Amino acid sequence: MGGNSGQPGTHTYMSLAEDGPFGSVGPPRRPTGRLIMHSMAMFGREFCYAVEAAYVTPVLLSVGLPRGLYSVVWLLSPVLGFLLQPVVGLASDYCRAGWGRRRPYILTLGVMMLLGMALYLNGDTVISVLIADPKKKLVWAITITMIGVVLFDFAADFIDGPIKAYLFDVCSHQDKEKGLHYHALFTGFGGALGYLLGAIDWAHLKLGRMLGTEFQVMFFFSALVLILCVTIHLCSIPEAPLRDATKANLPQQAPQAPPLSSDRTHEYGSIEKVKNGYVNPELAMRGGKKQNPTEQTQGTMTMRSLLRALRSMPPHYRCLCISHLMGWTAFLANMLFFTDFMGQIVYHGNPYSPHNSTEFHIYERGVEVGCWGLCINAISSSLYSYFQKALVTYIGLKGLYFMGYLLFGLGTGFIGLFPNVYSTLGLCASFGVMSSTLYTVPYNLIAEYHREEQEEQKRQAQAGGPESSGRGQGLDCATLTCMVQLAQILVGGGLGLLVVMAGSVIVVVMTASLVALIGCCFVAIFVRYVD
Repeated sequence: MGGNSGQPGTHTYMSLAEDGPFGSVGPPRRPTGRLIMHSMAMFGREFCYAVEAAYVTPVLLSVGLPRGLYSVVWLLSPVLGFLLQPVVGLASDYCRAGWGRRRPYILTLGVMMLLGMALYLNGDTVISVLIADPKKKLVWAITITMIGVVLFDFAADFIDGPIKAYLFDVCSHQDKEKGLHYHALFTGFGGALGYLLGAIDWAHLKLGRMLGTEFQVMFFFSALVLILCVTIHLCSIPEAPLRDATKANLPQQAPQAPPLSSDRTHEYGSIEKVKNGYVNPELAMRGGKKQNPTEQTQGTMTMRSLLRALRSMPPHYRCLCISHLMGWTAFLANMLFFTDFMGQIVYHGNPYSPHNSTEFHIYERGVEVGCWGLCINAISSSLYSYFQKALVTYIGLKGLYFMGYLLFGLGTGFIGLFPNVYSTLGLCASFGVMSSTLYTVPYNLIAEYHREEQEEQKRQAQAGGPESSGRGQGLDCATLTCMVQLAQILVGGGLGLLVVMAGSVIVVVMTASLVALIGCCFVAIFVRYVD
């Protein structure tokens, strides 16, 4: 996206930053409390994810969903997410809402998550009250529940991209790294709390009897946690809106430095950045100069502009996306089938036996123990996220990335080869290492890439070279996040067939191990790390 450097009356990022009375001032450091508040959205999101993992299968079974529709439920949301995630990410880069670029999307997706949970946890109960005819009741209960599950998955997958882009927009580089560690820390805490509450037998407690069923109890807790966490997140760090860039292109009487006042129209980031004279180069380039046709097309957000932006993605971004896809494919393959693996392989139960048989009860016991394994995974993720801050100074991002994939690949491999209850639960800690790695290291690398590009823009401006508008952080975060949806599509569409062909779910664990070990080699050889 070329610029029009040298035109009178326009200012580059360097001229805005250095010509001001404060000189070149970076974004202010954020208090730890603000970064924790920002991380609460990840706590609420993962809490609701854990509730879904614990209850969505019983809910779908209870409403009588046919087996043929299971693949529709699990594949529809990631397919939509994969197609629309970059579109929303690019649209948020050019959002001119007075509340900021990212927060309107985060609020909207939070409301969609809440609505999805309300539908899949309460839909059957509401339909039972409204419809008496058994056939119509069955059809409507299945329809409402499916819509709820798809809507929740869609919004919960989507919301991660705007949250990360929001953090990158309003924080210094050091605070971006710190904030990502807090994100992973509270992600683990939220998952652990969700799994623990899901393991409680609410039907025999007073709250369960008062609200009706355990589904209503979990909706009460989920809605409360999500509303509280999203509200805290949205109030964590204020944003200054991206205003109409055309106002910045009005002719000036003299090519003098613009005052650092609140009426500057092309700045974006936190309000404190505007006050302190800091300008986000990504947006200063867009607002501080006349836009070329490419940028105007992106501003109007078309599919052609999206494809153009994705085609122009540098090779090291593509390699990072491929490594992220490998990591999430391995992680999701293991996590989605883990409780079933515990029930069938470790405990030798049979889910297809009659429900009053010993084999079926043994399988159920294995599933319950598997849920505790997932809780260990969540706690391990939080603890490892805390120690990552110390480890990165010794082994760097490359070491963290390599170690996360390696430990997960070896851990799942040993679980598949030696399926024992205690060793399997112990090795669940390696799942947490992988989870924390996937939530932090790739986004740290994105931040490093953007910082490198901003420094290059600064050098070009000093040398009088052509301007470059830079890459939108929202688009890059969304593109990275949509690898999660693509992994879900691969897992949902391929592993079921693989299990049928192999005749055992053990093939899933071994496949996850193999993909993780291949990804381990990929992150060591092909992913670029900034010195």
